[in-house]
Amino acid sequence: MTKFLLISEDGEKEKLIKEVFSSDEVITTVDEMTVFDILKVEEPDIVMIDGDIKSLDLKPLCRKVKQYPVVILLILGEIEHNKDVTHNVNLFIKTPIDKKLLSATVDSALKTRQSLLKMARSNQELARSLYQLNVLYNTSSQLAGSLDKDKLLKIMIEGIEKSLNFELSCTLMFRSEREPVLIINSLHKVSDRLLEALKLRAILSYKSLLSDPPFDIKIGNLKIEKNIKHNIDEYDFSVLRYDNMFAPIMLNDEFFGFTEIYREKPFTTEDATCFQTLVQQVAIPLQSASFTQELKATNRKLQKLERLKSEFISIVSHELRTPLTAIKNAMDIILSGKAGEMTENIEKFVLMGKRNATRLSGIINDLLDISKIEAGKMDFKFELIHIEPVIEYVKNNLSEVAKEKDLTIKYEPSEESVEIYADSNRLEQVLTNLVSNAIKFTPTAGQIEITSRVVNARELQYDHCFEEDIKNLQGNYLQVCVEDHGIGIERKDLNHVFDKFAQIENSLSRKVGGSGLGLPIARQLMESHNGAIWCDSEINKGSRFYFVIPVANDKSNFNMIKKQLIQKARSSGTTAAIIKIKSADEVIDNLMKEENLLNKTYMSNSLIERDGGLTTLSMVVMDGDKPSCEFLKKKIDTLTAQNENRYGKCDIIFSYEIEGEVHEKDSYS
Repeated sequence: MTKFLLISEDGEKEKLIKEVFSSDEVITTVDEMTVFDILKVEEPDIVMIDGDIKSLDLKPLCRKVKQYPVVILLILGEIEHNKDVTHNVNLFIKTPIDKKLLSATVDSALKTRQSLLKMARSNQELARSLYQLNVLYNTSSQLAGSLDKDKLLKIMIEGIEKSLNFELSCTLMFRSEREPVLIINSLHKVSDRLLEALKLRAILSYKSLLSDPPFDIKIGNLKIEKNIKHNIDEYDFSVLRYDNMFAPIMLNDEFFGFTEIYREKPFTTEDATCFQTLVQQVAIPLQSASFTQELKATNRKLQKLERLKSEFISIVSHELRTPLTAIKNAMDIILSGKAGEMTENIEKFVLMGKRNATRLSGIINDLLDISKIEAGKMDFKFELIHIEPVIEYVKNNLSEVAKEKDLTIKYEPSEESVEIYADSNRLEQVLTNLVSNAIKFTPTAGQIEITSRVVNARELQYDHCFEEDIKNLQGNYLQVCVEDHGIGIERKDLNHVFDKFAQIENSLSRKVGGSGLGLPIARQLMESHNGAIWCDSEINKGSRFYFVIPVANDKSNFNMIKKQLIQKARSSGTTAAIIKIKSADEVIDNLMKEENLLNKTYMSNSLIERDGGLTTLSMVVMDGDKPSCEFLKKKIDTLTAQNENRYGKCDIIFSYEIEGEVHEKDSYS
């Protein structure tokens, strides 16, 4: 049945129209307010307006009626109307009204209206589908950027709400194995009895989803989190009669939870597809978040164990060192004769005890060194030095030990003497370890050779097992080699030479013993010098141990300072920032001359590199953090803006790192 609204005060026209459309409903009125009430409540299909009506202004009336989804038919009579009226009308019919023409015109209008309504519905559905696709895309992008379980589920729920406009949602998740949480998002308050029903429903759904649930959820241990939008109204059991959709959050066989939503308006097939897609999208990020969570927990445990191990080694070493010092002193007193005369046998046994006490002292020192290095608490005093005095000192110091096995130590210095930026004491420690090992593993009446020379990183030759330690080296290096003609090392064992507590199995290694820490300490010390250490060997022919340190230049010195200060910052629980300012030569020069702009301490820890038309000033700032870096950036920005005559129009590229991790990079003019 078609519904007509006739706006006319002519009874004859009303009678004719009701006669033509006797099987349909015709509502007649001449009151403007009533017209719009009928349009809102009755929703007529066609509005017929009598063009000769005098009680109404047709210009605003037609414009307002046009806003409703109706066909407007204007009955033209004696009064002529301008475009302001006719522009807002769909159809026209002249008086006197021809019944057949009126009926045909209305039939055509109704068909047109149905087509338009169908098209409008299609457009509306298309717009909704496009909107849902846009929500899916945005939600997917947000999910990819987080590894926080709570945030991931919040993003999922927000996406479902935007695309489906639910009244109530319940999402079960596990923050940990022992912490199940039911998250309720609701348009209105949730009554107490509805809340208990939702909890029970969630528990039953959980048990029905998993044949063997890993955790027994009970109402008492189910934590509730409520997010209520409006507290005016309250939902009760009636909300459970709404249309609902349910989906588990699973990937393969791994269960992360589930979500259920309720909506008074029925869901469509497209709604179900959108819902399932959104729920499935969150599963992969949740799995990644679980892996990350487990990895972090494992790392925390490992860090704790490593810290406890280091503390244990440190405590035990210190406790051993105290009585050992007393033992060594007592033996020195006995050997000096102050405790009385000794027989030859007594002296022999006391000397044996002293040698073993010295050996034990060396092992304790190694344990303390390795624990300091791993904790980042090893102290370094880097300075410009030559390697020759260090090698001569080690050679002279160990010559007597070598003579006991009828061995000689030969040193061939490089023809080119270069400076390196290093800690001479730590280099002595590395070289002493290498030469001592050469003495231990070389049979009697042999020779140990020490050589030093300058090489380029591209010229270094090494076994592939050391590639990770050496492949990133660039530029010129001072290379030191300690070569012996002892028992050698099998190639398959080269990869383990620098492992902690590792000793390559053979009869001589078991005989000479040792802590197995000398070479790992040497490796750590070389890393601290921005260098590397490696070896090559042949069984029964001998071994060659190499280490390299960068030849001193501005860049290598700066890198050493940077490494040292970052290590110091980490051990003290503070931060170190590496700030880089890039601009033209004269701009950098002028910046460095500005009083109170750059701290003198920063400048002593700085590096200036010129590359073409741009110059980079890099400096290390102790106790540097993001706010202090931003403050310096603003100072430089303000300074260059206020002194355009001095600096000119320049682009300054400012970037910084904190403890080696890049936080932000900005460019500004």
